Amino acid sequence: MRAPFSVADHFHGDFDEPRLAAWASQLRSRLPAPSVDLGVLFLSPRLTPMAREVLDILRVHARIPRLVGCSANGAACNGHEHEEFKGLALALFHLPGASVHPIHVPGTDIPFEDSPAPWSGLPEPCRGAIALADPFQTHNDGWLAAWNEDFPNVPVVGGLASGLGRSDSCQLYLDGNVHDHGVVLAALTGAVSILPMVSQGCTPIGHPWTITRAERNVIFGIANRPAYSVLVDTFNALPAEERQRAQNNLMVGFASAEDRPDHAAGDFLVRNLLGVDPRQGALAVGALARPGQTLQFQRRDADAADADLVRCLERARSSLGQRKPIGALLFSCCGRGQGLFGKPDHDAALIQEHLGPIPLAGLLANGEIGPVGPSSHLHGYTAALALFVRD
Repeated sequence: MRAPFSVADHFHGDFDEPRLAAWASQLRSRLPAPSVDLGVLFLSPRLTPMAREVLDILRVHARIPRLVGCSANGAACNGHEHEEFKGLALALFHLPGASVHPIHVPGTDIPFEDSPAPWSGLPEPCRGAIALADPFQTHNDGWLAAWNEDFPNVPVVGGLASGLGRSDSCQLYLDGNVHDHGVVLAALTGAVSILPMVSQGCTPIGHPWTITRAERNVIFGIANRPAYSVLVDTFNALPAEERQRAQNNLMVGFASAEDRPDHAAGDFLVRNLLGVDPRQGALAVGALARPGQTLQFQRRDADAADADLVRCLERARSSLGQRKPIGALLFSCCGRGQGLFGKPDHDAALIQEHLGPIPLAGLLANGEIGPVGPSSHLHGYTAALALFVRD
């Protein structure tokens, strides 16, 4: 059995400096690699008041030169999800032949109108980035749009921090610093890349259609018919059991690539169906829509989310071929878990079943970041996975 290139573990309990220092040293001792190139930390709200002390202890005793992280109401570690999170989860990665470039993007600097983006000096080629962002004070769609323009087809995988539900309760960590807004990024160059996976938890229903009239986020026409009528006909054409499962679980999917002759599950960027107006025949959706886009309605529920995650993991395993991931980071919506699936550890356990055993740490997030098609987006109710893979 080959020596591991990463380890992950969960420290449970209140702040105790000697105990935490011993735990960090023991975790580092389980990684026989000569160096830790990246540490990723998720810290529960009960420890965030001592965040700076925690960072110092971990960096010294786990010997972490580059550390990113955020506050987290829930976390994953290996095959388990801790929805009532107390303590911290930490992953240590040795990334042979790669360089880690930590970046803090202040929320006040987004969008980058008067200055270059903070990643403008990155050496190329960039192999991907891990992103942890503030959900309250940061224009996350803005920096993602800039990243996609600067680095087309280079994945960003991550999530939005969680805290106590207030704008001042979320924290981001970069090395020994604590930030309350913006984004922290760990960008990779060199011989390790990020293989992304995004499971949006949906299954397509009906058929793909073409939008024929839209204004901003309101769709008026689909296939030269009132958009609402197309939705109603799609719903009514489902078998009775499918109609019951789709009730109150309808979403809208926009094709991520218009040049494909056929579209299947996973080919759509899924967004919320915000409302309907039967009198105008209109649908309000959680995205800007334009005429000519391909659209297909989607159903989201536990069965669809389970099947979609399995499909995505099988695709990831196929992409890996004979390669074994160094380790993984999971960003799973806090609206999934036991509340959706009725049992604990769903996402983390499935990853271990299909790709493991693999060291994994994760965030139960307020929003997830990952690519669909060539661009990375902010999502909800998804599971986004970053696999670190050697060339």
